[in-house]
Amino acid sequence: MMKHIWIVLTAFAFGTMEIALHIGGSEFSALQLTFLRFLIGGLVLLPFAIRNLYKRHYHVTRRDFGSIALLGFINVVISMTLFQLSVNHCNANLAAVLISINPLFTMILAHFIVHEHFTFKKGIVLAICIVGMVLVANPLHLASGNEPIGILMGLGASATFGLYTVLSHRVVRRVGGMTVNSLSFLFGAFFELIVLVALDEPIVKGIGTDTIGVLLYSGVVVTGFGYLCFMRAIETNGASHASHAFFIKPIIAMCFAAAILKEPITWNIALGIAIIVAGFSFNAIDFKSKRLANHATK
Repeated sequence: MMKHIWIVLTAFAFGTMEIALHIGGSEFSALQLTFLRFLIGGLVLLPFAIRNLYKRHYHVTRRDFGSIALLGFINVVISMTLFQLSVNHCNANLAAVLISINPLFTMILAHFIVHEHFTFKKGIVLAICIVGMVLVANPLHLASGNEPIGILMGLGASATFGLYTVLSHRVVRRVGGMTVNSLSFLFGAFFELIVLVALDEPIVKGIGTDTIGVLLYSGVVVTGFGYLCFMRAIETNGASHASHAFFIKPIIAMCFAAAILKEPITWNIALGIAIIVAGFSFNAIDFKSKRLANHATK
């Protein structure tokens, strides 16, 4: 029972991400909010990362630090900054769908980078999810609040997060997922800080009694607690089943966006999300195991 709860908690934390970032985006710049939430999230995860290293009896090497620093740059400085900009230029429900299709980019990039076989089944999933994504975005009749630049940035964020996922695979096997997430968040926050200073953008300006709540929620709950639950979901369910959180995330985001941000739930959004969930569900089905099970019962 608990192993399924980790998936639900992950979906909830990630599903409320766009709403929190949409609210926070009106108070902080995209770079500033990204820096602050990953700094907080990295610090929240750090004790768990240290504990994980202690249990593994593993000492992080210079090579590990270099790889993790690169992952932090890709995830925080590129992917999540693009995602925050997407949230600023899109409705929360559309931004949630765009980032949730990152497993599609992971499948494609894994084929070219780590030579993971791109199967006919994956091709079907890709086609199904593209249809669903086009329905949600509705590019010929963009809903109020959705801008083409926001959609492009959302796709860029999803693609680079897929790259982060592919490149992190080998490092995670050596160091552990909790350590990679925590240290890459802190490295990424450091790089984002350099960008903030170079562009002469505010770093802590805007933090006050009226903004601290959404900032802590974004950093502690969404980034820290969300990734903690996701790691626990992977440990207890395996990576494929843990990814089911991304099936649920757009639905949660759509409901919260309607309740809190008053974004309408249109027929194309509901149908598009249903098609994307169906595509991911199809990918999760292990037909080979089913055939073996059926053969064993005959």
